[in-house]
Amino acid sequence: MFDKYEDECGVFGIYGHPEAANMTYLGLYALQHRGQESCGISASDGLRLRTHLGSGLVADVFKDDEIFQKLAGNASIGHVRYSTAGGDNIRNVQPIAVDYARGSIAVAHNGNLVNAREVRNTLEEKGSIFSTTADTEVIIHLLARSQSDALPDRVAEALRQVRGAYSLVFLTETRMVAVRDPHGFRPLVLGEVDGSYVVASETCALDLIEAKFLREIEPGEMVVFDKDGMTSYRPFEERTPSPCIFEFVYFARPDSTVFGQQVYEVRKRFGRQLAREHQVEADIVIPIPDSGVPASIGYAEEAGIPFEMGLIRNHYVGRTFIEPQQSIRHFGVKIKLNAIREVLEGKRVVVIDDSVVRGTTSRKIIKMIRNAGAKEIHMRVSSPPTAYPCFYGIDTPTRKELIASSHTMEEIRKYITADTLGYLSLEGMLEIAGAPKTAEGYFCEACFSGNYPIKFPRLKSDDQLGLF
Repeated sequence: MFDKYEDECGVFGIYGHPEAANMTYLGLYALQHRGQESCGISASDGLRLRTHLGSGLVADVFKDDEIFQKLAGNASIGHVRYSTAGGDNIRNVQPIAVDYARGSIAVAHNGNLVNAREVRNTLEEKGSIFSTTADTEVIIHLLARSQSDALPDRVAEALRQVRGAYSLVFLTETRMVAVRDPHGFRPLVLGEVDGSYVVASETCALDLIEAKFLREIEPGEMVVFDKDGMTSYRPFEERTPSPCIFEFVYFARPDSTVFGQQVYEVRKRFGRQLAREHQVEADIVIPIPDSGVPASIGYAEEAGIPFEMGLIRNHYVGRTFIEPQQSIRHFGVKIKLNAIREVLEGKRVVVIDDSVVRGTTSRKIIKMIRNAGAKEIHMRVSSPPTAYPCFYGIDTPTRKELIASSHTMEEIRKYITADTLGYLSLEGMLEIAGAPKTAEGYFCEACFSGNYPIKFPRLKSDDQLGLF
């Protein structure tokens, strides 16, 4: 319903814990913001893998105690999903678990492979039969075809044939493997709890299970966990790091640390920089909750304007809310947000959001604020204009749907009906995020600039994306 880039996915894994599946459940609960469409857990008791999958939220899919009895074992991996490649078919729910000549293996994937269709076509021509439409299954087929004896070698051989973003966790009967792509697009962290190793997309998952944060899994690193402990490998050619800047803008939970920085503090600094770049005389600063709150606090502090909560969000409405009749669809935004007239009436209001994608929701929210009596509305966005789609694990609209790809700043302002409009500059964002001035492309900011760190093969359907 909201006009946002959709979160991609979240992965979690734990090795050597007597209640591995229960810990994975908690980890997925903490990562729920990264995907609300489906989830799953695979667990190993040392002899075989067992998997439970379902559509919906973690608490709904794993609401019965009998499920965890089935998932007994000391190693487990889990996944929360919002479809980025493959659609929302139940067959695409992860972890994907298969039996093959060398035993059983399950995999959970955060990211997107830019050459998945190309590799899949080649595999199908050689006789491979796919049971899902997810790009992750390509990795499974490549791994199964490998002639290498050692699991780390088979995983590395498979991943050298794909290009794109991946933070992966594999589980076999006796081992767990975590891998991050050489560019490091998506976050993946390493922790420890009760003598057991933990990997997760974000540190907030470690916090929930009271695990100690050890370090990030480095770009291009593979870590193998087995009865002998943890072993790190560097099987890939080194690349320039390209961590996704949108993790700071919107995706990561504000209480997480990603790419070595605390997300809440980075978002506050974005707001401070936004105030320096786009000052305006106003009475109050309000966020579009919840993701706009840290930047609003930073903006208010820097500008010396009081911070207020002029919009209140209904947290009991999920992303799967169904508007039952066409006749009431215009209530869509009001179901999630309500304006407080007593805060807004007669005021010059600065409204802070973290991003604007299509502009449709911004337009509705501004109308709501104006109807509550605001005298002026100054829209400020704590990221640059999003003008390009993402191919590295985010479900984004086609370019023609992105308002900044075809409209000037003034045209966007008129469309959303704000009195003024200002975006954080790309240069300001990168400086605040800590990108070294000498390291061009240190962050992936392709959704703002169109500079894609990994090129993708041009296929017929690419024309629909509006890139060519």
